Amino acid sequence: MAEVKIRTAILEDAPRLVEIYSYYVEKTAISFEYEVPSVEKFQMRMMRTQKHYPYLVAEIGGKIVGYAYASNFIGREAYKFSAELTIYLDKNFCHQGIGKKLYAELEKILHEMGIKNLYVCIGYPEVEDEYLNFNSVNFHQHMGFKICGKFQNCGYKFNRWYSMVYSEKIIGDYENESN
Repeated sequence: MAEVKIRTAILEDAPRLVEIYSYYVEKTAISFEYEVPSVEKFQMRMMRTQKHYPYLVAEIGGKIVGYAYASNFIGREAYKFSAELTIYLDKNFCHQGIGKKLYAELEKILHEMGIKNLYVCIGYPEVEDEYLNFNSVNFHQHMGFKICGKFQNCGYKFNRWYSMVYSEKIIGDYENESN
């Protein structure tokens, strides 16, 4: 495989990111969204995220093959040392180590920002089907995340119910913080 380059996302990347994301919205229960956001709406999401958190893309040969970003967890002041992560890869580039590289860079940046806890929200099937399997759960466990909570049958897509799990990874020390 060619070299994977990780860089900060720019708004001009949005059409390609929407293209990647659309597969997950339209063909899977990995995303619980029903409709693919417009490029403009996606750019607004990117801008909101990038005010406070990193938003990265992975490229191979100049083509974006995946993206990952952090966002606030819950949105209350006391949670400021925690972040929620999101990752999507081009469906043709999964299981090639790209997600691992994206997360490693994201984790490094977040650690430098003083983030201590990472969280991910993952669609969880009781039984694997054509829309959802355990790949995301397994990937996150491989990356050091541990399931810390389950919400039973909380998402409804493709005329069936799916559960959701939260997983966490601790990346910082818990000394007293003054800010």
